[in-house]
Amino acid sequence: MEPSIRLTIFSIVVTIRITMAGTRQRGRMIRRYIAERIDSDSREVVRETAREFGISRQAVNKHLRRLVTDGHVAMHGTTRNRRYSLTIIDRQTTVVKLGNQNDENQVWRQQVAPFFPDLPSNTLDIWAYGCQEMLNNAIDHSSGTNVTINIKRTTTSTEMDIVDDGYGIFKKIKESLGLEDERHAVFELSKGKLTTDPDNHTGEGIFFTSRMFDRFSIDSGSVYFTHISPEEEYWLFENDEHVTGTWIRMKLSNHTNRAPKEIFDAFSGDGDYGFTRTVVPVDLARYGNDALISRSQARRVLVRLDRFNTVLLNFKNVDQVGQGFADEVFRVFVRTHPDIALVPINANPQVMSMIRRANSRF
Repeated sequence: MEPSIRLTIFSIVVTIRITMAGTRQRGRMIRRYIAERIDSDSREVVRETAREFGISRQAVNKHLRRLVTDGHVAMHGTTRNRRYSLTIIDRQTTVVKLGNQNDENQVWRQQVAPFFPDLPSNTLDIWAYGCQEMLNNAIDHSSGTNVTINIKRTTTSTEMDIVDDGYGIFKKIKESLGLEDERHAVFELSKGKLTTDPDNHTGEGIFFTSRMFDRFSIDSGSVYFTHISPEEEYWLFENDEHVTGTWIRMKLSNHTNRAPKEIFDAFSGDGDYGFTRTVVPVDLARYGNDALISRSQARRVLVRLDRFNTVLLNFKNVDQVGQGFADEVFRVFVRTHPDIALVPINANPQVMSMIRRANSRF
């Protein structure tokens, strides 16, 4: 065979292989997108996938059938009412007896980390940080006898529940700091740097952990507290039934782009690796539908903010504030703490108008 013919054949073969590789890669991208939409409880997964990739519904259904065949997705119902759910492909339960000899790093290395043999390093780093921080809280603060770690994994994400049978985190914070109720304990926890044992803990673990994961929640006593990344605000709900101990749930994509360093950096000053910045969800300072009008409510917001250099006050879901509230925060506190930057964010025009009346800087 002449060299020119062999070269032509070789070029055709290479082109075919590259095209096939590109097609397989696109197929994997489509199936990952489908799984992620199912994971987010989307009811329009076929329509959304077809629109996202510019393909037909028939093509999307072909990829769905592949996911079902491979065991990653379960199909429910008839054609008209068909719905999909992700299949749990692996699960594990570990029970840790609490005592003086507990070592959260040893529990992580020997009993938990082997569950994550193939995760990217940044994803594994988040799990290592979150798991050990929450275990350490249970070991040092819960006064319980056991911690149960439940892990379940799908093709797109992993969930971990860390449940102790102890005193209850919000109840302990409330009583240790002399707060009005457990909702106030949640508000203080959301600011960061809160601990009932300042000699041995910095109070940073829950704050940073809650922002590393896609979903993070704490269920304890009469309160349910949750954060969904990348949102700034936390959500607070009252439980219908009293929850004994503390139940922490963390959920993270198996292919997240997030990494611990970027979360630490977001709350550090320029060139400073200390925890110097925070975001305060002002909405949590309210009880029920109370309007934020009084100076006492403002002082509730301002508690412990002198531990930071920069404070972002998030006014999302706050329709209005009173003159006394705004004056206490944006004139009195600013005047007595000139080195602390208070920055209002997500404030509507009415709230911003009241803030400007209190402080001409805004």
